[in-house]
Amino acid sequence: MTRRNLLHIVAAAAFSVLLSSCGEKKESAAPQSLMEASRQELVDALEERDELLSLVKEISAGMEKIKAIEGIVTQAGSRSGEDPGARKRILAELTVVESNLKRGRAQLADLEKRLDGSALYTDELKGTVSALKGLLEVQARDTRGVRALLTAADRQIDSLSNRVVVLSAAVDEVTENLDSASASSVRLANELNTCYYVVARKSELKKHHILETPFLRKSRLMKGDFDRGFFITADKRNLRHIDLGKSRPKIHTNHPEGSYELSDSDGKTVLTVTDADRFWSLSNYLVIQTD
Repeated sequence: MTRRNLLHIVAAAAFSVLLSSCGEKKESAAPQSLMEASRQELVDALEERDELLSLVKEISAGMEKIKAIEGIVTQAGSRSGEDPGARKRILAELTVVESNLKRGRAQLADLEKRLDGSALYTDELKGTVSALKGLLEVQARDTRGVRALLTAADRQIDSLSNRVVVLSAAVDEVTENLDSASASSVRLANELNTCYYVVARKSELKKHHILETPFLRKSRLMKGDFDRGFFITADKRNLRHIDLGKSRPKIHTNHPEGSYELSDSDGKTVLTVTDADRFWSLSNYLVIQTD
C-alpha cells in the first residue's frame, strides 16, 4: 500500500470517527432535546475534525515534496559540475519541509491534548491520531534520508570535481610534453635538413680559408678554422636550383653522380639537384668555384 493511499485511509477514518462521535452524542441526547446538546461541543468537534483533515493534507504534501527533492538530489549526485544554485534551492525547500514537519508535530500534539479531555476521543480516533504520528515519523525519517543523500551527493560531486582537476592537469602536462616533443622533432628535422653552400671565386674561397692550395701540394678543402659565416644556409628539402652565373663552375665537395646536373639557361649555368637525399648523403656542404 502506498503512502498516499494510507493517508487517504487515515483521513477517511478521522472524518468518519469524528462524525460518528458527534452522531452518538446527539443520539444520546435525542430523548431530551436538541437544544440541550452542547453547541460548543459540536463546534469543537467540527473544528477538531477540520484541523485533523488539514493536518492529513499537510503531511501528504510534505511527503510528496520530500519524494520530489529526493529525486532531484539522486539525479544531481550522478553528474559533476552541477549548478551551485541548485544545491541552495534544494536546501531551501528541504528547510521548508522540516519547518512544516515541526509545525505538524506541534499541531498534532495540541490536538491530542484537547481531545484527551473530550468525550469524543474514542478508541478509533486515538488510532487515527496514532497513525498520523507514525506518518510524521516516516516523514522525519525520509527528511533525514534526503539530508544524507544530499551530503553524499556533495561528496561525490567534490570527488568528481577533484578528479576532473587532476585529469585536466594530467592532460595539460601530456599536451605540454607533446608540444615540447613536437617542437624538438621539428627542430631536429630542420637541423638534419640544414645544408650550406657557397659559390665564389677561388681567391674568395682562399680568403675565407675554405680552400687552401699549399705550394706543390694537393688543395685542401675546409681544413681547420674556415669561415662558416661565408656560407649560405639552406634547407635540403627546398633547395633545388642554384644560379652559378656566367661561369665554368668547379665543384670541390663530393656529391654522387646522377644526383645533380649542370645546365645552361639564358647564358647562365644552373645547378639542379635531382635527388636531394643522394646529393647530400656525403656532405652537408657544397663548395663551388666559379673561375
